[in-house]
Parts: sequence; structure tokens; C-alpha cells
Amino acid sequence: MSNTLNSLTATIEQYQKNIDQMTIQTQEDLEKFRINFLGSKGILKDLMSAIKDVPVEEKKQCGHICNEFKKFVEIYFEETKKRLNIAVISPKGHIPIDATLPVYDQNRGSHHPLSIVRRDIEHLFSKIGFIVVDGPEIEDDWHNFGSMNLPESHPARDMQDTFYLSHNPTYLLRTHTSSVQARVMESTKPPIRVICPGRVFRNETISARSHCFFHQVEGLYIDTAVSFADLKQTLYYFVTEIFQQNVQIRFRPSYFPFTEPSAEMDIQCLLCAGRGCTICKHTGWVEILGSGMVHPQVLENFKIDSNVYSGFAFGMGIERICQLKYRINDLRLYSQNDIRFLKQFTVK
Repeated sequence: MSNTLNSLTATIEQYQKNIDQMTIQTQEDLEKFRINFLGSKGILKDLMSAIKDVPVEEKKQCGHICNEFKKFVEIYFEETKKRLNIAVISPKGHIPIDATLPVYDQNRGSHHPLSIVRRDIEHLFSKIGFIVVDGPEIEDDWHNFGSMNLPESHPARDMQDTFYLSHNPTYLLRTHTSSVQARVMESTKPPIRVICPGRVFRNETISARSHCFFHQVEGLYIDTAVSFADLKQTLYYFVTEIFQQNVQIRFRPSYFPFTEPSAEMDIQCLLCAGRGCTICKHTGWVEILGSGMVHPQVLENFKIDSNVYSGFAFGMGIERICQLKYRINDLRLYSQNDIRFLKQFTVK
């Protein structure tokens, strides 16, 4: 055995005796020990560097001795740390992760139910070729009303109590996302197949059944030979997929200035299975959206030839879909930031 190896072995044995005689009682003492033995300029670093001076035939034996001493130091350090019940902070200020500690359940964030339903609706319509389009919440009168066959004197404007900007009454908070459809028709040639989700505003009294702002998804499909049958099958696909069951539906004639003919679609109340409750007003049916064939005048407003093209449009409130999907009976819950309500939608 060479003198270098003998000297290295004797040095390590002395270090082990010194460690056995140590009495570490504080975090500061333990940190000094770590720096002295395990630091980047510590004793172990010097011992490993000394291996290069050992003859080649003894390097393996020398490396084994040094590694055993390193394990001895690390075990002593970890056991002392556990005995003192402290976390040692490194010079960079980071607390090392101890993978042996038990895992505690962390507070997970949650998706808002309206975001969940909006994402599901976008996904379902994207699967059948609809493109998701967004638009401004502050709109001009033309895109929100005039282009949708609602001139200034039209009585249907009274159906929507509008928030106008006080300094410029020609601008307003959009009352529906039809304004996004208008911008699409203005800039895109048919065929057009889009859905327009977003927040809309109406000056209504806040209650369990209404709010001054809510969320809509409106859809538009324009092409040659589009029929009312296409509209019905598209909407039947939607309700079947969103509620994951065979839902009973019905169409009722209605009136919207921008569609002709127009219809509202009801589904059998999912909360009472059609038996009658306060949500369905004891009728067994709940209206979830309005729809119809795009009015020829609306097409002409955007220089789309109504003799060549036809289309359908529909619009639904995300809150209503969410209400039926998750059995939520008060619209105010969506905007109150009640953690007890939101926790129900935590991702598992």
C-alpha cells in the first residue's frame, strides 16, 4: 500500500473519530458542519481531489474509502437534522426538498363553472367545424342594432334596456354577441361558420333569475342551401352532447328581428325530470336558446346575396346551461366569489 493511500486512510479515520465526538445542538452548528464537510470547498471535496495522487492500481480502493466516508458524513448530517427538527437553509436561501416527508393535500385552485361550460360549448361546436370568434364589449350602434335589422325607431329595441356611454351615446355596452357576427359578415365572405362567446350587458334588476351582465354564445352558419333542418340537427347534437343524455326538446315559434322564421328551443327540465318545479315554472320545460334562419335583410346589409346564400343563427345564455348542468338555482352565485361555491368545481 502506498504512502498516499495510507495517509488518506489515516486522515479519514481521524475525521470519523472527530465527528463521533461532536455535540451539535443548534442550527448554526449544523450549518457549520455542512459547510466544513459537504460544502463546495469542504473536506470531502479535498479528499476526492487527493485521489489523483494515488497510484493507478490503488485508485479504485481509494475511491471506495472516500465514498464510504461521504455516506458516513451525509447520514450523520441527516440524522442530526431530524434530531434537531430543523430545516437547513442553503447559502442561496433555498430550503432543500426532503422527499421522505409525508405529502399533505394542498389547496388546489378551481375553474369557474361558467368557464367550464363555455370551454365545453366551444369544444363541441369546434368538432363540427365552427370557429370561435371574439369581439369588443364596447360597440357602436350599427354593429349592435342597426345591422341586425333593428333601426332606431324599431320597437324591439325596447326588449333590451341598454347601457349607453354617457359621453358618446352612439357607443354602448353590447347587449348580445350578435355584434361579433356582424363584424364577421362584414369582413368574411361565405361560407361562414362561427360561434361568438362573450360577456354582454343589460340594465336589469339583479336577482336570482337575472343580472346586469351575463354570458352568451351565439352561432352563425351561412352557405348555399342551408335549411331549418340543418339548424334543428345542429342544436339537437349540442344538447345531447352538453348534457350527456337523450334530452327531450321542442321548438316554439318566436320573433327576433334578425331571423325569419324564428324559434325558441326548450328542453325538458333536468332538475325535476319534467314533473314541474320553480326553475321551469311548473311547466316541465325550460327555454335554453333562441334561433332561426338569418333574415334576408341582414344578409343584404353586409352585401351577401340572399338569393344565393341562406343561413341560421342561434344564441344561448351560458348561465342557463350551467344552471341546468350543475343544478345552480341562483344567478348571483356566479359573481359573488363565494369560496364555498367555487370549491365544488376544484379539479380532482
